[in-house]
Amino acid sequence: MILSNITVPLLGIVDTAVIGHLGSAHYLAGIALGSTVISILFWLAGFLRMSTTGLVAQAYGKNDLTQLAALLKRSLLLASSVALILILLSPLIKHAIAYLSAANSDVLNEAYRYFSIRIFSAPAALCNLVLLGWMLGVHYGRGPFYLLLVTNITNIVLDIYFVVYLDWAVAGAAWASLIADYTALIFALLLVVQLAKKQGISLAVANWFSIEKMAGLLSLNRDIFIRSLVLQLCFSFMTFYAARIGETTLAANAVLLNFLMLVSFALDGIAYASEAKVGQAKGQQSVEKIRLWVKISVFWGMLFGILYSVFFILFGSSIIKLLTNVPEVIEEATHYLPWVIVLPILAMSCFLFDGIFVGLTRAKAMRNSMLLSATIGFFGVFWLFKEWQNNGLWLAMSCFMLMRGVTLIIKYQQLKANNQLLD
Repeated sequence: MILSNITVPLLGIVDTAVIGHLGSAHYLAGIALGSTVISILFWLAGFLRMSTTGLVAQAYGKNDLTQLAALLKRSLLLASSVALILILLSPLIKHAIAYLSAANSDVLNEAYRYFSIRIFSAPAALCNLVLLGWMLGVHYGRGPFYLLLVTNITNIVLDIYFVVYLDWAVAGAAWASLIADYTALIFALLLVVQLAKKQGISLAVANWFSIEKMAGLLSLNRDIFIRSLVLQLCFSFMTFYAARIGETTLAANAVLLNFLMLVSFALDGIAYASEAKVGQAKGQQSVEKIRLWVKISVFWGMLFGILYSVFFILFGSSIIKLLTNVPEVIEEATHYLPWVIVLPILAMSCFLFDGIFVGLTRAKAMRNSMLLSATIGFFGVFWLFKEWQNNGLWLAMSCFMLMRGVTLIIKYQQLKANNQLLD
């Protein structure tokens, strides 16, 4: 899972690199704005993967094959419905981009161009989240690796071809991602069908749809959705406020957020494994196994957090120059690089305990932790230090990540002390 997740930020890195070498900051700022909005929308739908993984892992622990098939169908129906709603709302979302960012016309035109193409990949992207979550839940770690590898290789090859050779600029990056998403959907469906046959799971299960079952799924997804909404609110605020500071700051933050993406997806690789293992242990009603997998996850998370910080100290400046050749963007990004260096250590625990709480299907605890951390850790800190401008944004993001981890650790210790891990 670590290997597969590390491939994910390569999409953003390649997008940034090919656009960052077109010679103007407004291209990079435009794709930063457009891709941020797409990321917000698709990451808001991250509840589809999280709820699927947690519920499927527990059914897998109980060896309930009928429930495994039913969960897949219910989640795919929900994903398709959400994707259709996003497409229908896309004209309103485009107006929101202009209103919230206050970016100049050149940046907005590029952002609109990217968004108008990418939004139509929503059905594939959201169904892929469900299929990814289902494979994780049944402990098929190679499946997500193959899926993400196909997605990213397709995207990277088309990115370079459309942008560099055909000179489609921002539109080329958007088309590359859209085609990659649908290619991945076909591949993922084939993987899931083969896996179901191998494990004796009949996907033709009857009576999979019921109002009661869908209501239960929506209830779990509601809390994870709120948690994801608040998370994306913080990240989008960072992008939109940077746009108000200036296009150079926006472009520099777009470069630096690729560092954070790289960290998050690597640590999420450990968290995904925790989701599957902790969920299976809960399905087996084993407190000992839950506690064991938590300890193992924390050990590997600490190790990778430290390694990432050291890596960014040694090679951070070189990576910035690899991602863009615009002098003012390089200078700005290098100035704020120290924030990215400390983030892996500060953010390690929030990624890991997110995974642990998904496996326990403790969505309300995740929601409450996120709300508290965003209110105090992000917006509270930024309000106190807003005169620091972009430094205030990065300080707020650092405190936000740290507080998420601390609040989840406290909640886990309470559950453990009160013997509530299996509730």
